[in-house]
Amino acid sequence: MLIKGNAKKNIRTKALISQLLPNDIAVIHHMDIDGVAAMQLVEKKVKAVINAVSSVSGKYPNRGPKILLNAGIPIIDNIGQEAFDKISNNDYLEIDQNQLKVNGSYLCDIKFLTQEDVESKMKEARANLWSVLDSFIENTLDFARKEKEVIVSPVSLPDINTNMEGRHVLIVIRGNNYREDLKAIRTYIEEVNPIMIGVDGGTDALLDFGYCPDVIIGDMDSVSDNSLKKCKEIVVHAYSDGTSPGMQRIERLGLKAVKFPFVGTSEDAALILAYEKNAELIVTVGSHNNMIDFLEKGRPGMASTMLVQMKVGHKVVDAKGVSELYKNRLKPSYIAALFIAALFPLTIVAKTSPLLKELYQLVSLRMRILLGL
Repeated sequence: MLIKGNAKKNIRTKALISQLLPNDIAVIHHMDIDGVAAMQLVEKKVKAVINAVSSVSGKYPNRGPKILLNAGIPIIDNIGQEAFDKISNNDYLEIDQNQLKVNGSYLCDIKFLTQEDVESKMKEARANLWSVLDSFIENTLDFARKEKEVIVSPVSLPDINTNMEGRHVLIVIRGNNYREDLKAIRTYIEEVNPIMIGVDGGTDALLDFGYCPDVIIGDMDSVSDNSLKKCKEIVVHAYSDGTSPGMQRIERLGLKAVKFPFVGTSEDAALILAYEKNAELIVTVGSHNNMIDFLEKGRPGMASTMLVQMKVGHKVVDAKGVSELYKNRLKPSYIAALFIAALFPLTIVAKTSPLLKELYQLVSLRMRILLGL
């Protein structure tokens, strides 16, 4: 197998996504590639992925490698830190059998990750899952004890102009199947016209679908400049002590934003903001609400999310998986039944109308001849 292309490299995969062009070779440093990152690499139509570390370690069942391989994107796995450091952006790469060349010169031997490798590691991950789950639960409960007062108590909200009181609020997060689920609820969006909140990279999905977000909230590390310039209001998610590295980016772009110090994730902060602003209903797309989602984000627990969900859950409807639920919903039997139902009134009209009666008899006779009746 000979693969040639230009390198695009970043130690943070989600920061790399915006740099990629079709047929680039993505050079990443991503232990246990997650499902969201893999889907974005597929959408960018990269020619191959070169990973400095293990794409699937067997620690837990991460979804990324299978998504990439099923899409026909080769993964050159675990080339090591030294080789990774020697590759620069826009270097010309040649992947030839078991060798990697950079700008025509040999760099290192390589190994392609295969479906068999992934399946073997998935078996290992499933065997390890109970011990990982035990540690995850312990971390979650430990942090929940520390954070419960911060989240359950009244929150100091940022001063924003968007009025959410009595409105539906749609929160879009860059999570698994978020684009597909957003597409699946387009009718709801058009009919209800909810307030739209994009959480970091979820904002780009809203713009891709032609929606202008009312609010962007996040640490500003994975949303495009274009989204920041087009949205109506920006809320920078800050640490509980008030520090917010994301505000520096906003200032560099010459934009205005308010800070929202909050102990949880940006997704949690968005939920709390909508809840405390008296939204009637909160609809989430792409939310992170299970252990695999959090492990793929590199988090050892989900204390803040658990506490936030307990607080706001009665107002939240999660659209996660809607696209899967309704996939292939129009079965041939349904189409046949619909066709017959549509023919029924036409048949009645044809039989009772003098002008159509002869035509009906002619068609009926013709059908009998064709069917041999």
